[in-house]
Amino acid sequence: MKLLVIGCGGVATVAIHKCCQNPLFTDICIASRTKSKCDALVEILKDKTSAKLSTATVDADSFDSLVALMKEVKPHTVLNVALPYQDLTIMDACLECNANYVDTANYEAEDTDDPEWRAIYEKRCKEKGFTAYFDYSWQWAYMDKFKEKGLTALLGTGFDPGVTSVFSAYALKHYFDEIHYIDILDCNGGDHGYPFATNFNPEINLREVSANGSYWENGKWVETKPMEIKREYNFEGVGMKDMYLLHHEEIESLAKNIPGVKRIRFFMTFGQSYLMHMNCLQNVGMLSTTPVMFEGREIVPIKFLKALLPDPASLGPRTVGKTNIGCIFKGIKDGKEKTIYIYNVCDHQECYKETGAQAVSYTTGVPAMIGTAMVMSGTWNKAGVYNVEEFDPDPYMDMLGKYGLPWVVDENPVTVE
Repeated sequence: MKLLVIGCGGVATVAIHKCCQNPLFTDICIASRTKSKCDALVEILKDKTSAKLSTATVDADSFDSLVALMKEVKPHTVLNVALPYQDLTIMDACLECNANYVDTANYEAEDTDDPEWRAIYEKRCKEKGFTAYFDYSWQWAYMDKFKEKGLTALLGTGFDPGVTSVFSAYALKHYFDEIHYIDILDCNGGDHGYPFATNFNPEINLREVSANGSYWENGKWVETKPMEIKREYNFEGVGMKDMYLLHHEEIESLAKNIPGVKRIRFFMTFGQSYLMHMNCLQNVGMLSTTPVMFEGREIVPIKFLKALLPDPASLGPRTVGKTNIGCIFKGIKDGKEKTIYIYNVCDHQECYKETGAQAVSYTTGVPAMIGTAMVMSGTWNKAGVYNVEEFDPDPYMDMLGKYGLPWVVDENPVTVE
């Protein structure tokens, strides 16, 4: 069976490394807009794997380009590790070419000023009560199309979303009769030495962090101002860190798929230098997606900023420290209150030694391979569009440890007030 990977950035690099370690993947085509990047990766991997590796050029914004490639490659499954802007176009091409679909992040519109998109967005804001530019409704709307074709679309198999969602399903299956509270904690204790840089695509990262926060409580969304809610937490392997409440996509899917949950929050750690730089850039308009005229031509400020910032894929050799990402669950087991914390600690330099990428890419790329393996092996086999927590978590959890992301269950954790 053939796998087509679309994208060749930091996350894709890790995912492809891991696919090459898994004997399930015997034929892998790597495609991106810049074929030379794909060719360079193949040179690194060709003598380390028995898989057949090939490369191709594709414009992931173009339905026609994607369909032409898929008709040539004839993949069983397409792993989308390109940009969230391209999710729907890639899903459309998969339907046209009868390929399963896997991604790591939900759809987000690139042009948030587009009148047609804006009308749908503003209607959703009023109905659901949160203003984030990204949500699952666009992809969930493909459910019937994938069912009719007998294809599987697996959404959000990164770390968060992804592993944190599988942790939730695993906790419900093995530790709780009911889960009432979920706090997702994402701590990056790494230091790359730059005054300011983002650990993944700057466009996506900065838009996410500078937006309003929100959380799910008692059946509805509660929205907060950006960085309004701050907590401190002492993370194993990292130490005490400031963390801030953000809106994050797995809150939406977990609220739908974990029965009886009363509250779900997402926290991410940030240093004061990062926040200072981000606030300054936002104040002068550099995070805007609205084009402006500059010296006779249109530019998008955040895209220009992206060109100035260090490429996240280049951070590997200079990033030291660890990440700690996991979920604190509170609920009921056998009539008694119970609290556990399931988490993973990952070392930036160990990740770099293995794959040439830092831990933020590693912790997303490994689960991208695992989710793809679940679909290609038939372990998760259900026609339609699904999030990872809707399947049996056990085989996924087993592969996490096997492929570099061992996890810990703390049955007496410190909780977040």
